[in-house]
Amino acid sequence: MEIERKFLIEKKPDLTGCNCDEIKQGYFSINPEKRVRQKGDKFILTEKGEGDLVREEKEIEIDIKTAKELFEKSKTYIIEKTRYYIPYDKYTIELDIYKGRHKGLIVAEVEFENEEDARNFKVPNWFGKEITYDKSYKNMMLALNKG
Repeated sequence: MEIERKFLIEKKPDLTGCNCDEIKQGYFSINPEKRVRQKGDKFILTEKGEGDLVREEKEIEIDIKTAKELFEKSKTYIIEKTRYYIPYDKYTIELDIYKGRHKGLIVAEVEFENEEDARNFKVPNWFGKEITYDKSYKNMMLALNKG
């Protein structure tokens, strides 16, 4: 189960000292949503359920050969981004800076243990509009959208 809120970011914060990963995601099924992700030298197959704030998520690590096959199946439904990890209170803000046709888009995601924590989250003042419930900002929709 994934409990997550998402926000647009107008101006990226100071990321000095923050760890980051280069991420490539390819979508090869829409219903159910299935993707392959490369994060560093790891490859992960993910299936996500429907929902906004709360949704089912299943992940398994896969080998590079399987990942290459799934990326080939994904063809042009691929997004790439740099993800920064920003400590904030008891949470980690995951700040995604998109590349390619979505260059300029910056989104912050925060995952929670439960819905109460999500509702009570004190949003940092540098966060912009909340997009948790805006389906057009889901990564799958960004992959399907050609720009």
